[in-house]
Amino acid sequence: MMSGEFDAKAASLAGLVEYQAGAVVSREVVKKPTGTVTVFAFDAGQGLSEHTAPFDALVYLLDGEAEITIGGKPVAAKAGDMVVMPANVPHALKAVERFKMLLVMIRG
Repeated sequence: MMSGEFDAKAASLAGLVEYQAGAVVSREVVKKPTGTVTVFAFDAGQGLSEHTAPFDALVYLLDGEAEITIGGKPVAAKAGDMVVMPANVPHALKAVERFKMLLVMIRG
């Protein structure tokens, strides 16, 4: 895209990533110094082990069902649910059934 051009269009977030057997697939939609927006697809049983992030993160489930553990407390989430993961609090995600999510990370 050339400088000054703008391509306005709508996109299905869930359609930006496809499920893959035994895998976690991600696609970065926005990457800026102030934050990122990423779409993920988790196959059933897949997940991300416990970790921390120095910034608040917002997860919005687009499809399926996940268990998100924040500070040792499990949170059940399904399509249409939003979960905020606070900065510096350990969290983990596991696909109860395959799921897709939007992750918004705000740096600052």
